[in-house]
Amino acid sequence: MDTKELLKQVRQIEIKTKGLVNQVFSGEYHSVFKGRGMEFSEVREYQFGDDIRNIDWNVTARFGHPFIKVFEEERELTVILMVDISGSLIFGTIDKTKQQIAAELSAILAFSAMKNNDKVGLLLFTDKIEKFVPPRKGKKHVLRIIREVLSFEPEGKTTNIREALEHLNHAIKKRSIVFLLSDFMDSGYEKILRVVGKKHDFIGIVMNDKRENEIPQMGLVKFTDAETGEERWIDTNDSQIRKHITDVSQEIARVRKSLFISSRLDSIEIQTGQNYVKPLVQFFRLRGRRW
Repeated sequence: MDTKELLKQVRQIEIKTKGLVNQVFSGEYHSVFKGRGMEFSEVREYQFGDDIRNIDWNVTARFGHPFIKVFEEERELTVILMVDISGSLIFGTIDKTKQQIAAELSAILAFSAMKNNDKVGLLLFTDKIEKFVPPRKGKKHVLRIIREVLSFEPEGKTTNIREALEHLNHAIKKRSIVFLLSDFMDSGYEKILRVVGKKHDFIGIVMNDKRENEIPQMGLVKFTDAETGEERWIDTNDSQIRKHITDVSQEIARVRKSLFISSRLDSIEIQTGQNYVKPLVQFFRLRGRRW
């Protein structure tokens, strides 16, 4: 992708996602992701109905009548976007690849955080840590995140979620909101996922394409594994082969869902050929009611 085309795509994503943030997601984000706690703001004279536990006894003694401490929510949060950019993310059979969807989702989350004065950081990974962009604020920073997700050319091709989570666990000390955007075509990350889930507010965003779960009848077709480069001819007219592919895909999804549920972590399922607004809104609203 040349620079002109990249800037065009970034601009298109900015226009689309900022509109969604302003119309849909900003309020949902604010209501779900609370600040870390309450911080002292000022003192004022006691008024009927105030909580007597907040009386500032030193100021009260000095002036001879009651004053209370006023607290405000400590709003500033840190959001970390962990984005899988391995070979399987370039797959997409409708109009966008999983990587393009990941860029749009990253933009929505980053602009929502920006609107609430939160910092946003980015961690790109494959089977290694490809790039880490430290958390910062501001529109220029968000646009940089979109550019990186869209255009970064990784050295690795395969996926290692365990290594990415271990790096996050050591690099980010303060409790943060962590979104992991991936198709989760990996294993061996269960233990560290639970560790990270206890330390941070962790949400998995699972990106799927329907052709990974069901293959139409197209005769003899050569398939190439985008991560390993392995090639294989498959007779897609064979109903047993199609059933096997569906069964394997469903079992992978079942194991992943079970892991998130047992770890008490949230996840959002996104299909590349469908509108992602509905599952995102459902997530925010369900979580808002739960909290």
